[in-house]
Amino acid sequence: MNASASASVPTTAATLRSALGGLLDGLPPKQATAAVERLIASYRGRTPTDAPVLRDRSDVAAYAAYRMPATFEAVRSALDALAEAAPQWSPASHVDVGGGTGAATWAVDAVWDGPRGTTVLDWAEPALTLGKELAASSGSEVLRAAEWRRAVIGSGLVLPDADLVTVSYVLGELTPEARRAVVAEAARAGQAVVLIEPGTPEGYLRIREARDQLIGAGLKVAAPCPHDGTCPIEVGQDWCHFSARVSRSSLHRQVKGGSLPYEDEKFSYVAATRFPVEPAPSRITRRPQIRKGLVLLDLCGPESEGLTRVNVTKRHGDLYKAARDADWGQEWPPAATS
Repeated sequence: MNASASASVPTTAATLRSALGGLLDGLPPKQATAAVERLIASYRGRTPTDAPVLRDRSDVAAYAAYRMPATFEAVRSALDALAEAAPQWSPASHVDVGGGTGAATWAVDAVWDGPRGTTVLDWAEPALTLGKELAASSGSEVLRAAEWRRAVIGSGLVLPDADLVTVSYVLGELTPEARRAVVAEAARAGQAVVLIEPGTPEGYLRIREARDQLIGAGLKVAAPCPHDGTCPIEVGQDWCHFSARVSRSSLHRQVKGGSLPYEDEKFSYVAATRFPVEPAPSRITRRPQIRKGLVLLDLCGPESEGLTRVNVTKRHGDLYKAARDADWGQEWPPAATS
């Protein structure tokens, strides 16, 4: 991510929050809460997976107000990792599969500058309509010029070729057959493919399966993994996921209660490409544990090392300072100290 794109992230996030601010005006609080609770059940994978989750304007408004900021932050974090692995690359075209109201499209716009043709595909017309309205209120020419197109996200999906294909919080809505078909088509169409799912054990398993599928299709893993080998995590014992901080809206507080102005969105992801990348030497897989004069880092490293824990102490000098500032999901060691 270049410096100007990095500087734009708070502006993009703030612009999105502002655009979402008036969505629930006129919608009874009980109706908004009921819609959100049903959407949470879908998000957690407890509803049938053969139909669109967003059904009407009230569903879409509730989804956008409640979930769009979290989806934006999770996707942006995954895209940041891709940008770090391919610092000289920038997508000239982007297809967002199952993009709904466009959170991933906003995230792409936050990470990379420059002209870009963007197409958002979704099976819910109300979501596309609202997404286009939100994009029109942004300050981004790319977002305002995006194409919003209805498509059935499933086994018959055909995508236009694109530099970047994103599929965020969609695979869990699909049957296993449709899921494999969508991943296969994304791999065929995209020079880079980024898949994001909820940071649950089930979401991780979907990403793990899709990762294997992308590798089998000839793509190379750019992030979060340091290698293309077998994931070292023992299924059922743990799962790979990361965290992004999200400012809480009034609807979040209404539905969940609590007084904190933020919450942490847990997500699992994989980014893979058909062009050369420089994956992280290792990835921090848990929140660093800071002790007096000591930082404990849980790492996923080269295939030969797998999962390890390292102790970074004051005697490590600059590396110790970097460890104290390190965050879950970042590469290790940082490029400046490696």
